[in-house]
Amino acid sequence: MGGGNPAFFSWCRILLAATLAGAAAAAAGEVPSPARQAELWALLRQDCGSCHGLTLRGGLGPPLRPEALSGKDPQSLAATILYGRPGTAMPPWSRFLSEDEAAWLVRRLLEAGPDER
Repeated sequence: MGGGNPAFFSWCRILLAATLAGAAAAAAGEVPSPARQAELWALLRQDCGSCHGLTLRGGLGPPLRPEALSGKDPQSLAATILYGRPGTAMPPWSRFLSEDEAAWLVRRLLEAGPDER
């Protein structure tokens, strides 16, 4: 497993904190305002699209289409958005997004891609 690797333990702590925070955010269920939703979709298309492809069908990063995300844990997806993936090109977005906003983006991505908005 991770052995004595500090990066592994750091990632486990981040994932645990994100899972607990994600559960609280899901319980709160706050929905961003319509104006913020538009900003989030723009961020998804432009910033996420720079690595995941402009149509989110994959690029440097994996596809973010509903069929590619099907079966994945929504809380883990939100944690990846918020905290990134250490050792990869996936950066953390927690400086720009709240936990509720990350959870909202994940729900939208699982329901329909950005083209269907």
